[in-house]
Amino acid sequence: MSATVISIALKLRLAAAVAASFGIGLVPQLAAAEASHGVAMIGEPALPADFTHLPYANPDAPKGGKITYGVVGTYDSLNSFIVQGGTTSSRGLRDPVFGNLVFESLLSRSSDEAFTLYGMLAESVETPEDRSWVEFTMNPDARFSDGEPVTVDDVIFSMEILRDKGRPNYRYYYGKIDDYERVGERGIRFNIATAKDRELPLILGLMPILPKHAIDPETFDKSTLTPPVGSGPYVITDVGAPNYIVFKRNPDYWASDLPIQKGLYNYDEIRIDYYRDANAMFEAFKKGLYQVNPEGDPAQWNKGYDFPALNQGRVVKETFSTGTPKGMSGFVFNTRRPIFADIAVRRALAKLFDFGWVNTNLYYDAFDRAAGYFNDSELSSIGIPASDREKELLAPFPDAVVAEVMDGTYRPASSDSSGADRTVLREALSELQAAGYELKDGTLVNTASGKPLAFEMLVTTKEDERLALAYQRTLSRIGIKASIRNVDASQYQLRRQTFDFDMIRNSWGASLSPGNEQSFRWSQEAADQDGSFNYPGASEPAIDAMIEAMLAARTRDEFVAAVRALDRVLVSGFYVVPLFYLPDQWMARWTTVEHPEQTSINGAKLETWWRVPE
Repeated sequence: MSATVISIALKLRLAAAVAASFGIGLVPQLAAAEASHGVAMIGEPALPADFTHLPYANPDAPKGGKITYGVVGTYDSLNSFIVQGGTTSSRGLRDPVFGNLVFESLLSRSSDEAFTLYGMLAESVETPEDRSWVEFTMNPDARFSDGEPVTVDDVIFSMEILRDKGRPNYRYYYGKIDDYERVGERGIRFNIATAKDRELPLILGLMPILPKHAIDPETFDKSTLTPPVGSGPYVITDVGAPNYIVFKRNPDYWASDLPIQKGLYNYDEIRIDYYRDANAMFEAFKKGLYQVNPEGDPAQWNKGYDFPALNQGRVVKETFSTGTPKGMSGFVFNTRRPIFADIAVRRALAKLFDFGWVNTNLYYDAFDRAAGYFNDSELSSIGIPASDREKELLAPFPDAVVAEVMDGTYRPASSDSSGADRTVLREALSELQAAGYELKDGTLVNTASGKPLAFEMLVTTKEDERLALAYQRTLSRIGIKASIRNVDASQYQLRRQTFDFDMIRNSWGASLSPGNEQSFRWSQEAADQDGSFNYPGASEPAIDAMIEAMLAARTRDEFVAAVRALDRVLVSGFYVVPLFYLPDQWMARWTTVEHPEQTSINGAKLETWWRVPE
């Protein structure tokens, strides 16, 4: 079955989903709060209260069989909720790619809408128009894998322990709660009036619920390899750290007949194997050692899939269109380092990445150039002059956005794709000289201190090393000394989360409904928090103000204006060397697994796939 998704149909569904999420042409917003089966960031849920399954899931998908996935790296923890080991914990526990196998939330997200949640551990949600509070009523059938009921006590325990001992993003979110109160036997109300954050009810709906009876608060902030107790469809049966982990279906899973779960989590057993590098992993895929391979390397996609199983039709390559913004991928300047504190230096260095040469010679011209942080969507500011509303939002910060970004004419520097475009080199060198550097004996040095313009690029994969080498060659043409250090995954994660680097490569994903996660990525507070995703150390008041405006937006127009204004401020900060993105999603699979005909606007969702019966 071909999965080259029909772009016209997807665009129509995307338009409907966005319209539903923003309340366009649908039932008007309720004047007063009342319990509902779901909640949308703006507007009303697209699915009715009596929906039977998610539109991109096959409710008749066969259950059974095994699936093996492959990932690059290692793991040394089963606690993904803390800083220690949080980024090196096992995949699958609560996973954006493989699904929430062990831990669940009060509400569950639909991948076919901008940001809409439906009942999961909580059977209903209630919040007023001003979102000054949110109330959840627990599903009386909800159970942990050990048979214990999921109660209001577990919700309170989860909120408090994640707030006090969890990763910084949990502390940030749950620290906004004014107070909470029980409502009857199964209800919990969070009062959040002072937060002035319209997304917070949804963030609380996505809170992972942990079992109070099975967790020792004294040791919660420590890494562990003891299999946790969760409420999800699977339990961990084999911990083979750092090489593999095995999940088996819980035969007593409480939510197997819940509409939000129909057609999901179809395998009896899921195994995740860890590989030291991408080449070894791909060789394993060719041999059938794992069955689904998301592909991001155009060279491999174009040349690497010439092996017997594919030629015999036992492996197929598929392209899935998506309706979501394409985020930013780039080489990150750590502005905490003095060498990158000057925005003029960052802007000049960003010009020296030769995208044309890299795209043609390394990637078969498969990539599009990244320019902003919400590429290929209506949320992007690239190519669009600022609206009157954007100008109002940005008026208190007159220096936060450069002129060409404000008027929509900004684009990353383009070259002749030769790898040595003299025009670009001269322009960058001129800007660096204006910033206080000069060429001496072939080395660019600071005129005042005499120190060379030199920095280290930290990488952990062969692909990133190859990309860094291409950038290094161009930099060296005007005397810039960029060294490359390849470290193992554990050291890389530690140095990244403590901001112990000059430059790294990073990707920030994007959705149709960006929200609180932007604070964890870009706020002034996050700049000083180990473990945050503010890798550049951005500390700009205008960023915080635009995020606040985005979270306060009540209409689609207000929301889009705030996101575009945020995009303009981020682009104008020159925090990264913009790289590129794939316009579509590539997947290869053995034909022993199959997927639904309809794909979500977020692309293929592996938790909806199933094993083909033998």
